[in-house]
Amino acid sequence: MKKYTIYFISLVFMVTTMMACENTTPKETVQSIEKTMPMAHADWSKNANIYEVNIRQYSEDGTFEAFQKELPRLKAMGVDILWLMPIFPIGELNRKGSLGSYYAVSDYKQVNPEFGTMADLQSLVNEAHQLGMYVILDWVANHSAWDHTWATSHPEWYQHDSTGAFKSPFDWTDVIAFDYSQPALRDSMIDAMKFWVSKADVDGFRCDVAGMVPVDFWNEARAQLDQIKPVFMLAEDEGNTALLDQAFDMNYSWRFHHIMNEIAQEKKPACEVWSYIHWNDTSYAPNAYRMLFITNHDENSWNGTIDERLGDAGDAMAVLSYTFPGMPLIYSGQEAGMDKRLLFFEKDPIDWTAIRKEKFYTTLNQLKKENPALWNGSFGGNIVPLSSPEDPSVVAFLRQKDQNKVVVLLNLSAEDQSFVLDGDQLMGSYQDVFGQTDVELVSGQIVDLKPWHYLVLVSKR
Repeated sequence: MKKYTIYFISLVFMVTTMMACENTTPKETVQSIEKTMPMAHADWSKNANIYEVNIRQYSEDGTFEAFQKELPRLKAMGVDILWLMPIFPIGELNRKGSLGSYYAVSDYKQVNPEFGTMADLQSLVNEAHQLGMYVILDWVANHSAWDHTWATSHPEWYQHDSTGAFKSPFDWTDVIAFDYSQPALRDSMIDAMKFWVSKADVDGFRCDVAGMVPVDFWNEARAQLDQIKPVFMLAEDEGNTALLDQAFDMNYSWRFHHIMNEIAQEKKPACEVWSYIHWNDTSYAPNAYRMLFITNHDENSWNGTIDERLGDAGDAMAVLSYTFPGMPLIYSGQEAGMDKRLLFFEKDPIDWTAIRKEKFYTTLNQLKKENPALWNGSFGGNIVPLSSPEDPSVVAFLRQKDQNKVVVLLNLSAEDQSFVLDGDQLMGSYQDVFGQTDVELVSGQIVDLKPWHYLVLVSKR
């Protein structure tokens, strides 16, 4: 669902930030938060990436069957988790556009007939499992379509305004908001979630605007789902860390996403990433998963394509999203280098004529999968700055887990940059992940990088 965030930024702060960053980053950043976090992630998620699937726009047919044909290609690209945008019937009352929003659900236990049948979905999930991938469904627990049967049979399950009329959240006039003070609503919603784990053998859920639904509901839902089988849960939220205590494995890193946009647009200096690391490490427990992304369905449709928002910085920011602590996301068409905003309420298929960035993302997925230094949460290595934390243009760092080292050098500016590597830990022989050449690194070495250029180096053993 479209995310609404209000930013209050003073002109003085903006000018100061453009000039320099506060040095809040120690020589080696260490997760310092004192917090007990009982969440135990599924072992298969420790080095996973996630791929968002827009069934409607993925092909001319826009069906489960058509998308299933792409599974071998995605497996070869190294995709792990398939997040299917909502696959449920869409309400007709107060619908937006001719096809409506995926997030206006009219029935939680049926599939959208435009996409196919339950058997088609089951076939898709089964083949994904056979290929070693996992499937999660996009779940919309905060609101439903106006013509969901519950609106008639259980109007008390919904929020009402002072006149007694149903309430829509924000300007989402095609949906009405639930009232989670109703125990029967909670039971019915959890029952519907359990239905998909049992019936279609899905592996979990991405939960829309999860922060707008009570934490105790999610805690109970997770506990009951795990009784069927261990699931993976992604919250569309960043503000409520309590969601990650018992219910969710991962949430969104909207803050990092906006920082990457602002650096690419030269509104903020590159050193803002170190302020983010400091904030993240003091806000989240070490084993919390954070989803990193340069695009998704909301960003693409409402805020602009990768080219519009990031321009020449697109690939550098993708590298950063794969190598900074967190789980990287790929959105449908990202590997094709898609440069159009997909319509949200109409049919608008992705152009797959040339999948020009497939090799790029295959390389990044392989690196993420095979190198423990880049694994998720506390499975991965801490981050060690190799450039000045106040450098406005260059971000260089080392991540290490046991004997596994990954060195990342990025010029996050539109000008040529030269800088000195700082850190005895990096000395040794490496291989350039993209250039497949051998590189020797020593402390004090001078590195030259072209605008928005990057080097990703893996230690040789």
